[in-house]
Amino acid sequence: MARTGAAPGRGRLRAAWTLALLVTLCAELTFTAVAVPEAWLLLPLLLVMYGAGVLVVREAVVRSGAGWPGLVLLGLAYQLAEDGIGLQALTSPRIYGAADWGWRALGANWTYWESQIGVHVVFSVLVPVMLADLLFPEHRDRPYLRTGGLAGVGALAVVGVLGLRVFISGTEDPGYLAPWGWTAGFLAAIAVLAVLALRVAPRLTPPAPAPPAPAPPGSAPAPPAVGLAAGAATALFLVLLLPLGLGPVTVFGGVLPPPVPPALAAAVALASGLAVLRWRGAPDWGDRHRIWLAGGILVGHTAFMMPGSAVTAALGAVTIVAEVVLLALLARHVARRGSAGTVSGADPYRR
Repeated sequence: MARTGAAPGRGRLRAAWTLALLVTLCAELTFTAVAVPEAWLLLPLLLVMYGAGVLVVREAVVRSGAGWPGLVLLGLAYQLAEDGIGLQALTSPRIYGAADWGWRALGANWTYWESQIGVHVVFSVLVPVMLADLLFPEHRDRPYLRTGGLAGVGALAVVGVLGLRVFISGTEDPGYLAPWGWTAGFLAAIAVLAVLALRVAPRLTPPAPAPPAPAPPGSAPAPPAVGLAAGAATALFLVLLLPLGLGPVTVFGGVLPPPVPPALAAAVALASGLAVLRWRGAPDWGDRHRIWLAGGILVGHTAFMMPGSAVTAALGAVTIVAEVVLLALLARHVARRGSAGTVSGADPYRR
């Protein structure tokens, strides 16, 4: 990968802070805050709950060389910590009314659980990390934090999970404690996912292959097509699992058997993931595609929240405009940087 002339450590902390803010914006403030504007008042707590946890995920993956499979596996572990142990929403029969959104069986809210896997793996981890890599390409495959800083951020991540238990679960669902069997299962699953991500995934990464023969140009869709496909898939995934605008009733509630919408949503997610993997391997895939991919996902994410009321429609429209403008500025910045020949478009998570 070509490098700028900057010193290796320059800008590390700025990149770390930017990622923490991007996580909070992508996961919550472009989504929940559309329907609940008061969420902006929780920004400091959200930065700890979301930003610290994803910083730990990103640092662990970069240090281990686990690539994008490591991001996905640790994103799953992060989701279990947040929703299973912190919020306890994966098992609670009362919080958010999530038990009424779809399939609940064996004491778990399966429809809600699947929706949060998508939200946390994609909006909390993959999209913010991709955007941070575009903003700070010189640090794409380097740690942002030194060992002491990583330990401190790890402690903050634990505080964030406790904060969810005290400030969110404790007020939204006072007195509820998840069954000990489920809690033990979450802890065991987090440990297994961490081992798979940090020990197994790096070993499964194949050695760098010989340069392939030139492929015909145009094998990846045009960037706008990538954005449109990503937006449509995001909206469809959410519609299948969550009430529009986080209202009281899901679109398919009572229409389809409870296990069917999660199965359809899983098919949408799998097909979308495979498509992106195929496109990423194309010789003409580049930063413009990544920006349109992030834009489609974020716009679809926000648009899902808009049908709740006139206020949410207005706030959602303003949020979408802000997303488009900021991503357009990022595209201009990336293009200007590329024309100067300062950094390549290499992707450290291509493996």
